[in-house]
Amino acid sequence: MTKNKPILAMGVAWLLGLAMLCQPGPAVFAQEYPSKPIRLIVGFTPGGSNDIVARIVAPTLAEILGVQVIVENRPGANAMIGTEYVARSAPDGYTLTLGSISPLILSPQVYKSTTYDTRLDFIGITSVAMTPQVIVASPKLPVQSLTDLVELAKKKPGTLNIASSGTGSNSHVAIELFKLTATINVSHVPYKGTAPALMDVIGGQIDGAFGDLPGALSQISTGKMSVLAVTSEKRHPLIPNVATTSEQGFSELLAVNWFAVMAPAKTPTAIVNKLHAALTQAIATPTVTERFRTLGLEAMPSASPDAFKAFLQTEYARWGSVIQAASIRLE
Repeated sequence: MTKNKPILAMGVAWLLGLAMLCQPGPAVFAQEYPSKPIRLIVGFTPGGSNDIVARIVAPTLAEILGVQVIVENRPGANAMIGTEYVARSAPDGYTLTLGSISPLILSPQVYKSTTYDTRLDFIGITSVAMTPQVIVASPKLPVQSLTDLVELAKKKPGTLNIASSGTGSNSHVAIELFKLTATINVSHVPYKGTAPALMDVIGGQIDGAFGDLPGALSQISTGKMSVLAVTSEKRHPLIPNVATTSEQGFSELLAVNWFAVMAPAKTPTAIVNKLHAALTQAIATPTVTERFRTLGLEAMPSASPDAFKAFLQTEYARWGSVIQAASIRLE
């Protein structure tokens, strides 16, 4: 019996090796993927910019992949709850997030309570779309341009109030960048969203505001507030008469909000590549690009997951330096 033990052991090892060889590898899993619905988690409430972008892209993405793509809202804590949920999900390609600069770049560097690191806990698939911010002023304020606003702020340091959509938001950090770039002292006033901030700008309760273009378009069309600048490299086709910050001498004041699809870290490369191909195809369809255009968004596909990773790292460092210089650190 003892003589047969080595033979038996060899037989068992051979069978185990054969079983391992028979296991489907990453390429096989990628070929089978997706075989069930995909959840696209949005960390904000329905109706916001992230939610709108997700619901524009999801139906076309579903057609390309051949499975349902379900947009699921998990709001709270400036989108950190939904973002963390995806970070801790199985890395199988079935739970993704459509995030933006706020939860992916700003929150991990602003809030001490953030429990994820975008650079370590996610794999970026591709950016999807972008929108600039607009800088607006109350009709009661004697300014018609960004230069006018800066001159007034320097004449009356510390007296002007500029609103954002919330503490730690992209508009808040853009205001801090504005203060650093223009070397001015204005007071930041956080609101719970762009809409209430703009209503107070129109009513004269606040001097000005920064906000994403899609959220400001309806108010801009009323002509009841002064639109001083757009914070992108080029003018926006929906407001072609509004000069950029660069055109007015503030080339460093570039602040666009972008949206991207992310997967949990350790998601297989083959699945990431498959999602990238499907997303870039979806973003390029006329239906999606036209919906983006009418809302003030611009399609922004990444050339590859690696290209998006490089972009993410650049954005992380750039806004991190602003956050540090402005000493923004919250519990």
